[in-house]
Amino acid sequence: MTFELPDLLYDYDALEPHIDALTMEIHYSKHHNGYTNNLNAAIEANGLGGKTIGELLSKHNDIAAVRNNGGGWWNHCQFWEAMSADGGGAPSGDLAAAIDSSFGSFDEFKSIFHKAAMTRFGSGWAWLGVKDGGLCVCSSPNQDNPLMDGFCNPILGLDVWEHAYYKKYGPGRATYIDAWWEVVDWVEVSRRFSNCQ
Repeated sequence: MTFELPDLLYDYDALEPHIDALTMEIHYSKHHNGYTNNLNAAIEANGLGGKTIGELLSKHNDIAAVRNNGGGWWNHCQFWEAMSADGGGAPSGDLAAAIDSSFGSFDEFKSIFHKAAMTRFGSGWAWLGVKDGGLCVCSSPNQDNPLMDGFCNPILGLDVWEHAYYKKYGPGRATYIDAWWEVVDWVEVSRRFSNCQ
């Protein structure tokens, strides 16, 4: 199986002013494209053709090139798809009820998620995931994700590598996190949540 760089569902400038066009272009065309090419090279070098991304991440993550580039490929695919120019606001329906049940309120969830993103030392990701019939928040280093160790089924991830925000926000990770909530596509995240039920 050869992995491809997925098409973006929107233009580079569609998430302005929250995520700038230059960051989007570099992040997608350079970083994500690099993970895609390197993942395919790692698959070929290790004789892993025909494996799904789930198999690669859960069963072959002991191979550094597969772990780093497979994680980079999958993490970014879900990242782009969970953002929209029509995003923002708050979830509704079953996802909103699950957030209230697991965290007390949407605002409390955002606070917990913000802390996970801010306290991830160096580069990595913050995640909202489905675990044991409820929701959880966690973070992972580098291009790791919760699929690798089976901790949870992630349905929303935030990239907190500096390349995701430094062009616009400099060292202001907190400002970037606050801006990102304005582009989260809760319809897509709700769809993912429903698929986990």
